[in-house]
Amino acid sequence: MPPGVRDLIAELEKAGFVDRGGKGSHRNFVHPSARKPVTISGKLGDDAKQYQVRAVRLALEEVKK
Repeated sequence: MPPGVRDLIAELEKAGFVDRGGKGSHRNFVHPSARKPVTISGKLGDDAKQYQVRAVRLALEEVKK
């Protein structure tokens, strides 16, 4: 079972990412050490798409370095 959108957001916030807002159901998370923002779309209760999970994992790895 894929993680939920809420889980991905929690992981990003735990790593120091900040939600700078977005349009509709889109949220843009930025971090001073990350090159690009991570965009997460969907309602909090939705299952995350595979590309969203991949984007969060890559962003978290980039910040850890």
